[in-house]
Amino acid sequence: MKALTVLRVTAGLHAVVICLQPVFAGIYLDGSPEGMRMHEPTGLVIVFLGLVQLLVATIWWRVGGRWQAAAVSLLVWAGEVVQVAMGYSRQLAIHIPLGIALVATTVALTFWINRQRVSRGQQVAA
Repeated sequence: MKALTVLRVTAGLHAVVICLQPVFAGIYLDGSPEGMRMHEPTGLVIVFLGLVQLLVATIWWRVGGRWQAAAVSLLVWAGEVVQVAMGYSRQLAIHIPLGIALVATTVALTFWINRQRVSRGQQVAA
């Protein structure tokens, strides 16, 4: 499978899962402990998906794609690691705005990745 296609699928899955996090937090804030039971493991899944996205974006870049996908994926993944640490330490003054930024950046990056075209170098490498 081509690297850009795998990156598109990975980024799309990453974006969908990260968009669930505010919903789970809202369920918890609405008084249901189930929200936190969903929010915590989903956060760990997001960090894993962020790492997979970083690896696929790096491969895509190395076969002729855009380096920006790997750079932004690295920043998002690092932010997700910090996000999990802030959540476990209950630093909500950082956790909440960082979460908003991560959702927005991940969704924007997914749209950007889906607008990319396969370059000539990628066609030869595939």
